[in-house]
Amino acid sequence: MKNIILIVLILVVTLSFGQTEKAENKVITEKFVDNYNNDDHDGIFSMFADVMKDALPIDKTTEFLKGLKSQAGNISNHKFIKYENGTYASYKTTFERTVFILNISIDDNSKINGLFVKPFLEEVNTENVINHLTIKNGLMSKEQSEIIFESTKKFPNNTQISIAIINNGEVYYYGMNKENDTISTIENQKSVFEIGSISKVFTSTLLANFVIDGKVKLNGNINDYLKTPLKNRIKISFTDLANHTSGLPRLPSNLDLAKVKPENPYIEYKEKEMKEYLTKYLELSNKGEYQYSNLGVGLLGYTLSTIENVTYETLLQNKIFSKYDMQNSTADITKIKGDLVRGLNNEGKEVPNWEFSVLAGAGAIFSTVEDLSQFTISQFDYSHKELKLTRVKTFELNENMDIGLGWHILKSQSKNLWYWHNGGTGGYSSSMVIDEKSKNGIIILSNVSAFNPNMGNIDNLCFELMKTLEKE
Repeated sequence: MKNIILIVLILVVTLSFGQTEKAENKVITEKFVDNYNNDDHDGIFSMFADVMKDALPIDKTTEFLKGLKSQAGNISNHKFIKYENGTYASYKTTFERTVFILNISIDDNSKINGLFVKPFLEEVNTENVINHLTIKNGLMSKEQSEIIFESTKKFPNNTQISIAIINNGEVYYYGMNKENDTISTIENQKSVFEIGSISKVFTSTLLANFVIDGKVKLNGNINDYLKTPLKNRIKISFTDLANHTSGLPRLPSNLDLAKVKPENPYIEYKEKEMKEYLTKYLELSNKGEYQYSNLGVGLLGYTLSTIENVTYETLLQNKIFSKYDMQNSTADITKIKGDLVRGLNNEGKEVPNWEFSVLAGAGAIFSTVEDLSQFTISQFDYSHKELKLTRVKTFELNENMDIGLGWHILKSQSKNLWYWHNGGTGGYSSSMVIDEKSKNGIIILSNVSAFNPNMGNIDNLCFELMKTLEKE
């Protein structure tokens, strides 16, 4: 639910009502909102000043707007707050699935010369939140316990978080929940959560299995394996899909986010729609560049399932879950065995689970920190050739990050490589990082919505806990 061309600044917004919205800002913003809700990307682009058009060409503008729509939905309300830096008119903007601050700057010709979006963060009173977290002697340090409390105290009541800490190959679990503004320790390592985009690591692991078994080659063209030929015989390799360099958009163009059920946006996008996209609407942009794509990894899972003529769920069970003793993991919501933790929205109210249908490879898996620990510890055993293959660098994103197959590869302060992925759905957020050299890892599953403005705390918690292991 991330990685779109969206300037996200994690700031607390202090409301100020002492300023009056200028008439020209009001007109431009209302026109922007109308065009946005109607998916009129050309209309929005025509509102840009030349400097904006140069900075955000029409293809990038369209990508940005589609990405924003996929995350947040349509705009239902916007309210002027203040002017920032004397230029940006700042609006508290209510979308279908979240609340953002929309900042718009216009020039003397009433053309947009600045536009960015950031989370709206209301001040959360945490003074009354009680810390009842216990410290497990020999397992949990006071520092780690304090990090967990500080990272979770702003989440709504009914929040539940499950943590696995793997230190030199040894795993221990730590669970917490928040009820009545009290954060307490619980046992929940067997509780089931949606893991969202961490599923992409498993889809890439399936690919690695196919490669090791000689069924496909990483540079092989997926068109050679699909029964549905790609439009214009476009060539896309397996690696392209696994490392987000295929040129495919975040979501297929025939998945109309304005018409889907916001509480379950992927459920009606099935094989028929996928085939229609591949044959009629398929287009690539910026091929060879990193462009995070749920469609791409969903297509990867679909292609591998087609090759074997079995479901994505069957592939997972046969090739990964059974091998690594992941007894409570599944991509089929009807087959969940353990205690399913219900996902929450921003207000702490339960929301339905997402069902990914044909795009299952992008984010359909349910799992536990106990199961994911089994998978993590297996990463330290070099005899598992398919796991080792997923960690091989396939693309250099920047000086601080590379991409493997599924994994994002980070350079830690200790100069070790961290293999990381996170996930987010309507009711859940997750984060997972592994250091195979030191045999350390952190796994965090939660029922914090990806649209919660404080959801970044899940990743921060993951990395901060990982840093404590490097000190040891």
